[in-house]
Amino acid sequence: MNDLVSKLNPFNGIPKYQVAQQIVNLGLIVSTALMIWKFLIIFSGSESPIVVVLSGSMRPAFDRGDLLYLDYDEKSPLRSGEIVVFKIEGKEIPIVHRVLNVHENAAGDYLILTKGDNNTVDDRSLYNKDQRWLTRDHIIGRVGGYLPYVGMITIVMHDYPNLKILMIVVLTLIVLSTRE
Repeated sequence: MNDLVSKLNPFNGIPKYQVAQQIVNLGLIVSTALMIWKFLIIFSGSESPIVVVLSGSMRPAFDRGDLLYLDYDEKSPLRSGEIVVFKIEGKEIPIVHRVLNVHENAAGDYLILTKGDNNTVDDRSLYNKDQRWLTRDHIIGRVGGYLPYVGMITIVMHDYPNLKILMIVVLTLIVLSTRE
């Protein structure tokens, strides 16, 4: 039994300073990723500067799996034809669609109607019950650029959660096999 436990222990036989070094390296990678994310938030003005297109509703402009870069300046006016990302209260996933209509009053308040390019009707059925328009508070950002299909790994991991477990098992087996 002890042989099995020692074979399965990935740190067996590795000096403690090397384990500590690997933990520090992992911490640096995570910290760097978080700093890049925070920099993008500040630079873009959007709470979520990068999103993945999850459906085909914006074809041919964007395909499922495209990675979008968002920017957002609350002071610049929204116009029909712009592609925005918005979030509906009570719903977790942001939506990428084109602005169909914008109504602006003298006070600068906006009423916004959106529609997916590949959809036949506007988005009112996606909004909350009795909600007919979006406001600026719903808008997360405007699409500033994109990378085609780069976000497919996110979709695959979401659609097939067992794949994550399989990848962890395979990586563990690879690490264990290289130690012998």
